[in-house]
Amino acid sequence: MSTRHFLTLTDLSSDELHQLMARAIELKQWQREGRIHEPLKNRVLAMVFEKSSTRTRVSFETGMAQLGGHALFLSPRDTQFGRGEPIEDSARVLSRMVDAIMIRTFEHEKIELFAAYSRVPVINALTDQYHPCQLLADMQTWFEQRGDIKGATVTFIGDGNNMCHSYINAALQFDFRLHVATPAAYKPDPAIIAAAGERISLFEHPLEAAKGADLIVTDVWASMGQEEEQAKREKEFAEFQVNSTLMQAANRDALFMHCLPAHRGEEVTADVIDGPQSVVWDEAENRLHAQKALLEFLMVETG
Repeated sequence: MSTRHFLTLTDLSSDELHQLMARAIELKQWQREGRIHEPLKNRVLAMVFEKSSTRTRVSFETGMAQLGGHALFLSPRDTQFGRGEPIEDSARVLSRMVDAIMIRTFEHEKIELFAAYSRVPVINALTDQYHPCQLLADMQTWFEQRGDIKGATVTFIGDGNNMCHSYINAALQFDFRLHVATPAAYKPDPAIIAAAGERISLFEHPLEAAKGADLIVTDVWASMGQEEEQAKREKEFAEFQVNSTLMQAANRDALFMHCLPAHRGEEVTADVIDGPQSVVWDEAENRLHAQKALLEFLMVETG
């Protein structure tokens, strides 16, 4: 069987993604019951980091340990990834030594090139263009709280960034409506928008986008690598804060999600992220369980 990669949500079918959700919820229950499940015994995951991380490193490393395998952390100081050695050669070498490779990097083209030359599954743990692993956790959280998300209305507020792009993909794969509210200069990629068709609507005013929403999502205004734009972005995104007024425009039982880390007082107020509609802590924990389901799927079922 050919090697399967997970670079975006569209690398799996809608049915496969729904199966992952069910499996992630099951693995979460098993972990809480103390059930030992080690299908990846003696398997090794290489974790290549060009961008720093808390949730990504801990969730993948813990997940591999719980599945009986080992995770190898490789920082920019530890590898030649994209530096002294061609990416193609790094992929050829690393994929002969380990059973799967997780990469967190900048340009999405890097991970696509790496996957093209890898013998083993490659997982996108974040690029500037997409963050599909976070969407697995977000969708698992919704499924636990509300059931299937099909037909729901999701509103993304803020920068048309990698999280926004992955939510657009999710709207296509999970069949929900997506409202995206961004400043005019920060809209998501037109090609990614086009692929979602009628499932996505663009807004310039956040309150309009929030009307009728079942889920409100946001992200930081300045992502890693954009710190020098912080002051400029604070001015341009000032009206795109998720606060109590915006949450009141959504449906009464709407949930709030944020991939974290969050900057209280900027993209979200403390009363929202720490309030009763927020499920960000379940969402963060579910990075572990959703990724365990993904690792099992890529390394056992299709490996």
